[in-house]
Parts: sequence; C-alpha cells; structure tokens
Amino acid sequence: MGEKVAAGRFDLADRQRYRQRLRQCLAGLERLLEENRFDRPRPMMGVELELNLVGVDGFPRMLNHEVLERIASPDFQTELGQFNLEVNIAPHRLSARVLDQLAEELRTGLGYADRKAREIAAGIVMIGILPTLTADDLVTANLSDVDRYLLLNDQIMSARGEEIAVEIQGVERLTYLAESIAAEAACTSVQLHLQVTPNRFADVWNAAQAASAAQVAVGANSPFAFGRELWRESRTELFLQATDTRSPELQAQGVRPRTWFGERWIDGVRDLFEENLTYFPALLPLCGEQDPQQVIDDGGTPDLYELVLHNGTIYRWNRPVYGIVDGVPHLRVENRVLPAGPTVTDVIANAAFYYGLVRTLADEQRPVWGRLPFDDAATNFEQACRHGIDAELLWPSRRRLGGVVRVPAVRLVREELLPMAAAGLDAWGIDAADRDRYLGVIEERCRRRVNGASWQAQAFHRELRSGQGREAALAAMTRRYCELTRTEEPVHTWPA
Repeated sequence: MGEKVAAGRFDLADRQRYRQRLRQCLAGLERLLEENRFDRPRPMMGVELELNLVGVDGFPRMLNHEVLERIASPDFQTELGQFNLEVNIAPHRLSARVLDQLAEELRTGLGYADRKAREIAAGIVMIGILPTLTADDLVTANLSDVDRYLLLNDQIMSARGEEIAVEIQGVERLTYLAESIAAEAACTSVQLHLQVTPNRFADVWNAAQAASAAQVAVGANSPFAFGRELWRESRTELFLQATDTRSPELQAQGVRPRTWFGERWIDGVRDLFEENLTYFPALLPLCGEQDPQQVIDDGGTPDLYELVLHNGTIYRWNRPVYGIVDGVPHLRVENRVLPAGPTVTDVIANAAFYYGLVRTLADEQRPVWGRLPFDDAATNFEQACRHGIDAELLWPSRRRLGGVVRVPAVRLVREELLPMAAAGLDAWGIDAADRDRYLGVIEERCRRRVNGASWQAQAFHRELRSGQGREAALAAMTRRYCELTRTEEPVHTWPA
C-alpha cells in the first residue's frame, strides 16, 4: 500500500478489484451485525478539532510541520493545508463532569500548542474559515507534504478532469477557479463522535440529521471566504465545491456530490455503507490484506479496510464510522457540521447542545423524522448555512397535528430544542451545573442574536466604516478575533 500511495498510480484492474473487496467488506459488516459482535452499550464520545496557524499580522502562516515538531505530541497532527493542524481528544464517557473535563483538556492542550507556535511567530486560532486566506494561499504547493493528501488531490482532480469552478452567491459573490483541492483546507471544523450500538444507530443518525440545522444556526462561524462576505457558514458550501469530482454535465444529470447531506432517513447503518458503494466511485482503490469472512471464521475482528477507506472519501455531514478497540468492533456517528471556535467555551457549549439534543430526539416515541420530511431537513440545513442565527427553519408544529411550520431558529432553539437538550444531558447523567453553564451559552447567543459569524461580520463592517480598505479591515478584524479568543469569554459577550 505504501508504494502505491507514494506513487499515486493505479492500474486498470485496481478499481474492479477494490469494488469486489468493498462488497466483501459489506458482507463482513452484515455478518458482524447478524452475529451481534459489536461492543456493548457504552456512552462514549470523542472530539476532533481542526485549527489554523496565523501570524501577529492576522494572515496565515504555512508552518504546520515546524509547529508540530515543537509541540511533539501525538494528540496533534497535520491537516490538509500547511496552515492547518488537528488535535484529537481521547474518548470519554459521556457522563458526570465530562464537559468541564473536556474544556480543561482543550484549554491546556491548545494553550501549550499556541505557546510553541509563538516561538516561530505563529499562533493557533479556531475559526471556520480564516478571513485573510486568499487564492494565492490555497495552491497545491501549500498542501501538507503527506502522501495521502497529495494522492487524494491527484485523484479528485483526475476524476473531475478540469479545474474546479467555485461559485458562491451570498452577501457578496465569489467566483474562483481552483487547480487543486487546496480550498478544502480553508474549511476547519469540529467533529463530534458518539459511539452507538447497531440497533440504536439509525435513530441517532436520523436525530443528528434533524438537529444539524439548529447546530449550524447557533454555531455558524465562517462568514468570509477569499475576502468575500458570503453565507454565515460558508465553510459547508466551499467544502462541497472544493471536493466535487463532478463535471458540470454530471451535476446537471443529478449525480450526487461527495460532500453530502443525504436524501432520506435511514433504517440502519447498512443503508449508509450500501449507498457509499452504490453511488460513489473509488478515489483511493487501495486494497488491504484481510479476507473479512476468513477473519470472522477464525474468531477475529476484520478491519474492513476498504470499506473504512472508501467511507473516509465521502464527506457526509453526519458520517457512519466503523472502528475497533481492544479487538472489539464498534459504530460511531461522526457529526461534522460545526465550524471550529470561537473559544473552547463555545466549542463545549456546541457539543453540549448536540449531545443533549440528539439523545432526546433519538429517544422520542414519535420521532421527528416521522413528522418532518427529509427534504425539509435538507432545506433547513442550507438555510442555516446561509443565514446563521437569523435563519428560519421548518419544524413539526406542537399545535397542529401532522403540520410543519416555519419558525425563527432562535425561537425554536430557546423554546423547544434547549429544553430537549437539557433533558438529554440529564439522561446521559451530565452534572447539572455543567449542563446549565454550557446550554446557557447557547441560550444567550439566541437571546442576543450573536454567534461567531455575526460578530465577524459586524466587526468587519465597523473597520470598513472607520476608513480601512477591505484587506486591512479583514486583517484588523482577524487580529481582534484572535485576541478575544484568548480571553476565553464566549463570543456572545465580546464587545461589538
């Protein structure tokens, strides 16, 4: 495998062989499900956080290799761009004081990493898209020098067969021709993992899909891309277009993009892996060594290498994950909708809202996905990305049986979803003080109608009104953002 990754070349038979191995993996997954081989119910959660490197001038620094050498911790890894890092927090049991524990671990780890980065005139910042990034920063030469990133870039561009035309119409209009997937590196996020049993997977995944729009509405933090003010959460649309293997003709035919919300509620985890095989050609047709059926026959746990690799090249906003710990397989829902930042407090508040809300939605006797058409959930997600805290969402009416009503996101969250999230955190056994502290952050964002995106936009326009040019205004806003993130005061309290 290493030789093929380094070479970045595949022969004509590779994709056929890989397709066959994917089918074998899917059959292995089905057998594991039938034989109840998955881990017992355990409320385990995990967090991955993508970061940007920025100089004191507010502009990106292409120094991730040097910074990682100084950090010297396996918790920190490269990401796609040389101005990116990723930090992984070890899995925790979702109970008691875990929210405060996570907050302390993140503050300690990020504080240390930021100090090491500052030794070489860089700093670490959590933000959905760094506002000062330009097209000149997002070129192939600024991809991290890691074989898997370079190979993925080659395969996506080869599959597309032409430049990627990024076009986003928001407050302003962005048009941009890309010769690589480097624009994807602009999009930094928080990924929230939740381990679930197979019989609970569909309920949790459906609940996460239904909750996604509310998450984005209150958590949006990406209003700028390439110096243009676009959607309040521009990251989602930029990521979709930057990873799009479809030519305009295939888009016109309705071929599905690899960055995907989905098109239906599901009945089980197999539905998602089957869709992966049915709809998406292999990008990295690399075959492992195992025969899944033989491994199971021998009493072992197959790694399902091809299935896992293929799944990693399909960017669902809520993605299924197959993993193995201590020889025992498990399933996770990976929630990918949230941008990074602004502060650790904001990140943990977003996590508290998600884990609590998903628990209650998944437990409901009359689940929301039986009352909300999937197309409405997809529309909600787009509207939340476009308008952020000012979005209006479709939601089943509590007063009109069988009806769906349009309601401001802030009202929906405050009146209906926050109480659900609180009940869900209680069901997980989260400490009441932590529950109230972090859900209180979400409530105050809604009350004041302020999140990271609205603060960035307001601060940028204030700089423009003071007489600054666009580039200078973006840089000044970014520098102020970086200063305020280090105070650890949540974004709704930041001075306007």
